[in-house]
Amino acid sequence: MQLIVITGLSGAGKGLAARHFEDFGYFCVDNLPPTLIPSFAELLERGKIGKAAIVMDARGGEFFPEMLAALDVINQSSLELRILFLDCDDDALLKRFKETRRKHPLDDGASGLSEAIEAEREALIPLRERADKIINTSHVTPRELREEIQKTFVDVEAAPGMLIQVESFGFKHGPPTGADLVFDVRFLPNPNYDREIGHLDGNCQPVIDYVMREPVTGRFLEKWDDFITFMVPEFEKEGKAYLTIAVGCTGGRHRSVALSNWLAQRLHERGFRATSTHRDLVRHAPFPATERRQNGAQPDESESSEAAPQ
Repeated sequence: MQLIVITGLSGAGKGLAARHFEDFGYFCVDNLPPTLIPSFAELLERGKIGKAAIVMDARGGEFFPEMLAALDVINQSSLELRILFLDCDDDALLKRFKETRRKHPLDDGASGLSEAIEAEREALIPLRERADKIINTSHVTPRELREEIQKTFVDVEAAPGMLIQVESFGFKHGPPTGADLVFDVRFLPNPNYDREIGHLDGNCQPVIDYVMREPVTGRFLEKWDDFITFMVPEFEKEGKAYLTIAVGCTGGRHRSVALSNWLAQRLHERGFRATSTHRDLVRHAPFPATERRQNGAQPDESESSEAAPQ
């Protein structure tokens, strides 16, 4: 099992590095006191936690000198211990602290920020010498840091890929918030106007057959598949952990549901982690519209806006 220790200078990007490790499936702990490292390592050895990464730095205060001894304990265990040290030029650190207005953990309020950075750099020399990887983040983008972490520490084949959620919705209820890509499929023939299947939804085979049998649907799916399978790897290269693809029709009941399921299945067949969800299906009654009318109930808003002409 693998335990990564993320350390280095305050302001060098340890928090960002930890988030990248989380995206790669690591259990991450920030600012763990060195005295607790042996207990945490024991949990790893017992299989209670999978691969993990811990952030340790000068914030440990009086416990910080115990870090090297704790790491020696881990080296005697069955764990694979690797240390990532994030360095940064003084000028870049000064700029970052001034921009964020955060207090340096070693700044006592009297000596000043530059002296605090120098004192921390001196204290971290033993850890820097033991590091498996040193990255100077002065001119490194978040994407470049992620790629360096993946290349150095992560088994690419075992790392979980980007999670893709394909979400159907109805435009009449408003577009979903937070969607990365939004597709409007209201140009496709609407099953709602078919009296025999209008009360069903896009999870039902008659509705699926109705939508898929149209020549325009086939042409659209061919172009859609090509576009999506081109875009998804590009999003992954940018370091996205999640991608939301929204597919909308009028009420979010027929066309968008059928096509969202189709796209999620297609992505899954291509080796991507994809699931489909249907935001607006819960807005519809749990039994057919004909039964509602027989029971004297009024048609819901989806029927009133999409009802077939008399």
